[in-house]
Amino acid sequence: MVVDVTTYYLRMLSPAELRPSSAALEGLEIRQAKIPLPELNRFFYTAVGGDWYWIDRLGWTYEQWRQWVERPELETWVAYLEGTPAGYCELERQGEAVNVAYFGLIPRFIGMGIGGVLLTRCLERAWAMGAERVTVNTCTLDGPQALANYQARGFKLYRQETAPKELPDRPVGPWPGARP
Repeated sequence: MVVDVTTYYLRMLSPAELRPSSAALEGLEIRQAKIPLPELNRFFYTAVGGDWYWIDRLGWTYEQWRQWVERPELETWVAYLEGTPAGYCELERQGEAVNVAYFGLIPRFIGMGIGGVLLTRCLERAWAMGAERVTVNTCTLDGPQALANYQARGFKLYRQETAPKELPDRPVGPWPGARP
């Protein structure tokens, strides 16, 4: 099927624009995955994005994933609730900017306040990396809370565009048969 997809381009131009989440969640830990691991990033890509038409990387080979995660410009951050992986964020240094390349939660953990805390910590890290600006893109195929979470943390919309995109009839899910 072909659908019109609106992409939202957001940025933050100063650390002073960050509006941290005030959620206090017992048992939540956020840590950097310091050893690049293609399996980890692919796991999160499918577990987080399977319900939202994240399909662009599904055809990547192991080598493509390895090359993506082993670059010094990329950091992967993982949120754990009670020791269980709940979500992730990929921060990618792009010259003077740091881009939130991918961000999201595994569906079971949506609506608990984890996204705001994880995004806050990742944005603090992006500024600590020496960014002159922090960017993120989201679209109408992403989770329904994505745009609101980015804006709640202080991102400002500076551009949006709509274009047709060919998609499967329904989201692929994290693996075949995972969704009825």
